[in-house]
Parts: sequence; structure tokens; C-alpha cells
Amino acid sequence: MVLLENDSFLTELTRLFQKCRTSGSVVITLKKYDGRTKPVAKKGHSESFEPADNKCLLRASDGKKKISTVVSTKEVIKFQMAYSNLLRAHIDGLKKKDKKSKSKKTKATQ
Repeated sequence: MVLLENDSFLTELTRLFQKCRTSGSVVITLKKYDGRTKPVAKKGHSESFEPADNKCLLRASDGKKKISTVVSTKEVIKFQMAYSNLLRAHIDGLKKKDKKSKSKKTKATQ
């Protein structure tokens, strides 16, 4: 997995969306990141690790290529605006729900 800067992550994410436009999908995950690079042992040392700054870890993958970035609290608003514009531009291949099948199920249960 490649850890990128915020701007280069957004450009690579744009490339992933364009590459997967006709077939395939892009998986994006977001989670809180405390700065640790090694997992915490369940038993043994019970160190209390307090991060100095809250951060978010974003990961994106198309099944073959994986990219990631870490966003700090200072850059969240700027990154969120750019990220939301990117999603609005590229998320258009979602399937619409079939309303006919939903109405048949409700009549059958009554």
C-alpha cells in the first residue's frame, strides 16, 4: 500500500475512478488513525498511548492497486471539500432500486 500526500491521493483516486468507470469498482475506507504502525498486543504491556493529534486514514483500492493517505485535523476542511467534489463528479454508476419488486413483496405479506 502506498501512503501518499493529500493532493496526490486525490489525483490517484481520480485515476482509479476513471479506470473503473466501465467495469469494476473502487472500495474506499475511512477510519481513525492514532499513528501506530504496529498492532497492540492483547496481553502483556498495557502502555497508555495518547496521540497528540487526531487523524483520519483513508484507503482506496480497485482490487489491484491500493493507495492511502493520512489527513490531520488542520487539513480536514480543505481535504473534505476537495474529496466531496471528487465523489460528486465520479459517483454516477449506482444502480437504481426497482420499485415494482418492493410493492409485490408488501402485498404478498399482507
